[in-house]
Amino acid sequence: MAFLRSILVLFAVLLPGALAAQEAAEATPVKRIALSFDDTPRFEGALYSDDERSIRLIAALHDGDVKQAAFFLNPGKLAEKPGGHARIAAYVAAGHVIANHTFSHPQLRDTDAQAYINDIGRAAKWLDGRDGNRPWFRFPFLDEGGKDKVKRDAIRTALDELGLTNGYVTIDASDWFYDSEFSKSMRAGKSVNIDAMKELFVESHVGAAEVYDRIARDTLGRSPAHVMLLHESDLTVLALPDLIKALKADGWEFITADEAYADPIAKEMPDVPFSQGTLTEMIAWERGMPAPRWYGRNDTRIAGLLFRERVLGEAPEPEE
Repeated sequence: MAFLRSILVLFAVLLPGALAAQEAAEATPVKRIALSFDDTPRFEGALYSDDERSIRLIAALHDGDVKQAAFFLNPGKLAEKPGGHARIAAYVAAGHVIANHTFSHPQLRDTDAQAYINDIGRAAKWLDGRDGNRPWFRFPFLDEGGKDKVKRDAIRTALDELGLTNGYVTIDASDWFYDSEFSKSMRAGKSVNIDAMKELFVESHVGAAEVYDRIARDTLGRSPAHVMLLHESDLTVLALPDLIKALKADGWEFITADEAYADPIAKEMPDVPFSQGTLTEMIAWERGMPAPRWYGRNDTRIAGLLFRERVLGEAPEPEE
């Protein structure tokens, strides 16, 4: 009896703490994210050969325990990239998946709708039957038709007929811009602070993840399974190990692209005045959220200023 009484006393002492811990865990928002890489096979950068970049990218994902990322391909580039087939196969062999990013990477606003659809079809034909292929289509430049709703709807209809769904993104921090500025500066022989570059890159992407998740929670009432836009570029690969660690430290759980695109948000097809950008911001626009509905550093004027000051060490520009 004394033993039983002791157990009951211990249970009474521990139970409130256990319940409090459980409540705290339940109150902590679950943040899930998948990584995606556009423009594969990408042009050569300022740091790595094509093969070295792919090796480093696969290693960074493996070491960060990112089990499956999505690579959105432009098969038309393979004629200029004789090793591209092997690198794509290596991504798939490492457990990642591939999907359609058009054959030649045209911008929809500058392209006839039927020509654009044909370009998607050429990429779909190349991808058909290949290991790792997924029925997703990522719009180049995230341009879904801009203000031209007729063109937008024509592409949406064509995707449905091709058995493809929108390979949208919910988080974007313009990694392409940082890579472009970084590569130009390296090739020009400028003094580039590599550590500062990685810090700015990681800080911007973690910040973008928080901003877009907050927008999603405010409009959807929940945190969806997010998809981050990255590119198969030298700077992204250089910063990727630190980015993965920083996202984990900020409470993000990495999920597969398959899991992300199974989220109900995938069914959203916002009807907004200008269709371009993340799905997150277009949903927020459709539901009446006032601007800004995007991450501030996606304004390349702001990103460029930060790059010049922090990475190149240039003096701040005088205020007008």
